Amino acid sequence: MIRILKRGLAVLFLTYSLLVFISAMILVFPFILISSVLFKHKQAQDILFLFLKLWAWIFSILCFFPVRTRGYKYQNPKKAYIYVCNHNSYLDAIAVVIGISGSVKPLGKIEMVKTPLFGMIYRRVVVLIDRKNKESRARSVEELKIDLSRGQSILIFPEGTMNKTEADLADFYDGAFRLAIETQTDIVPMVILKARKLLPRANPISVRPGVITCVFDEPVEVAGLEAKDLEDLKAKVRKRMGDLMKNPV
Repeated sequence: MIRILKRGLAVLFLTYSLLVFISAMILVFPFILISSVLFKHKQAQDILFLFLKLWAWIFSILCFFPVRTRGYKYQNPKKAYIYVCNHNSYLDAIAVVIGISGSVKPLGKIEMVKTPLFGMIYRRVVVLIDRKNKESRARSVEELKIDLSRGQSILIFPEGTMNKTEADLADFYDGAFRLAIETQTDIVPMVILKARKLLPRANPISVRPGVITCVFDEPVEVAGLEAKDLEDLKAKVRKRMGDLMKNPV
């Protein structure tokens, strides 16, 4: 009986959270649409991100998912970084938007644009990529390079998609680290803690409110690194992220 009651409450909470998620998105959508028409490039992203932060804060407060940020001092909103982050839950989007200072342009999979309403916002905020299409991958890299040259920070999930393994971190792709070396852009390692426990991707019915922690580490400098240093850079960043997950600063 208790198990049935808990499951029923979880379904109600999940439904409530989804309604808040959608309602907050409807609220900010007109402003995001207008901003994307009136402004261009980094200025547009800076303004769009303000409304995204409003959306994320509304959801965070009303759905009882407060986001705690650690290592905030390692960010400089006036400098372009490549943020690399673990990816475990749908709550990661909320944590990223609240935790990162300034604006950031994520690399996102093209499949998400099919999501009603969310997809319309998504395509205006991220650099789209179809990982199965070689031309799409190349085009996305060039777009990210242009954004970085304009002083726009970007966000890449080096695991490629949500981590489906039991390990803290899945295997990393090379893309973020190759881009860092080619553009000589410092990398800011960051991790999101507890999101997978609060809203598991595989079992959303077990959702429960709680604190999400977003942890940043000191930027990894890439000045002078070359293509031959890619594996060492990837291993260094992965170790930093693994350490953050075990011992948050």
